[in-house]
Amino acid sequence: MSFLDLADQYQSFDFDGYFQGVTPVDVGTSLGKAGDMNRLDVYDLLNLLSPAAAEFLEPMAQKARELTLQYFGRTIGLYAPMYISDFCSNHCTYCGFNAVTDFPRTRLTMEEIETEAKAIADLGIRHILVLTGEAPAKTPMGYLEEAVSILARHFSSIALEMFPMEEADYRQLSEAGADSLTVYQEVYDQALYKEVHPKGPKSDYAFRLLTPERGARAGFRALNIGTLFGLGKPGAEAFMAGLHARYLEQEFPHVEVSLSLPRMTKAEGGIAPKNHLSDAAFVQTMLAWRLFMPRLGITVSTRESAAFRDRLIHLGATRYSAGSKTDVGGYLVRNPGASSGEPGGPGAKNPDTTVQFEITDNRSVSEITEMIRASGYQPVFKDWEIF
Repeated sequence: MSFLDLADQYQSFDFDGYFQGVTPVDVGTSLGKAGDMNRLDVYDLLNLLSPAAAEFLEPMAQKARELTLQYFGRTIGLYAPMYISDFCSNHCTYCGFNAVTDFPRTRLTMEEIETEAKAIADLGIRHILVLTGEAPAKTPMGYLEEAVSILARHFSSIALEMFPMEEADYRQLSEAGADSLTVYQEVYDQALYKEVHPKGPKSDYAFRLLTPERGARAGFRALNIGTLFGLGKPGAEAFMAGLHARYLEQEFPHVEVSLSLPRMTKAEGGIAPKNHLSDAAFVQTMLAWRLFMPRLGITVSTRESAAFRDRLIHLGATRYSAGSKTDVGGYLVRNPGASSGEPGGPGAKNPDTTVQFEITDNRSVSEITEMIRASGYQPVFKDWEIF
């Protein structure tokens, strides 16, 4: 059995009907079970994601904070994304890298990857997330393997956020130095998935859905998954993402599992968000996930504002991106106006580049580090290394 079998069971589930029937008593019962030896079940997760639970955010936050401190202590892991190619053959209707969007495409050379890596490493960052579009002809395995080998000289942990691959390909990249995998299903609703992915390799729902399982079998130590909030209905998508994470945790107990909460913004040439996730609903989702899975990592990117991210530290977040650039070569190679001391911080953006999404929290790595410490937490630059 794979997660596809489990996901199929919920394609016809009446999420709206269930959420409307949840009472405050149901929410209170589910909240009361949180933290006990008996873990919350899927109906508890639904209850905590329901509109009725919006009145319970304070007690949910208190319990989530207790569980986070118990399992993670007062630590926030830091990482930075690094885009090495924006060529893509997909036709995702919401994405700025869409194959039909007209802009000059870029692929970094190995020398440029080295330059970017040094610039990021100079900030103190030791965990990197390397990203590409889906264009294997432009970024074949040999290119990716060499890129990972270069990055392994500068970073203690390398996560991949690329096109879904076969297990053997992941093993090859693992041997080159990659240790983690990030892949977002984008939307778990199969009908909507087909609508927003009309053409290209990404239109294969099942192949993408099973990507984390192939990564785990290939030897990656950590998996980060999520849904793109703004496409499907937030409650249903949050439930399916939580269910997916629980499945991976049970099937691969040796693997660290994390969830992200990216909120969709309108990209150039892309559709506008159809289902808005409010700040309050964002917090409720994060709290519900923490109560459902106490050992779950929760990643919050620089898509979110500085003020909002500052508050989330106390509500269960465990991992932040810092000093992010979301265009290819954005740290130094394509952005020579950035300060050499803080290439990841505020600097002149190259008008000739196209970003994957606009960054809202533009603080430098040192500024985010200072904020974390002022909040009573410890920024962690390195918590893993392959020998």
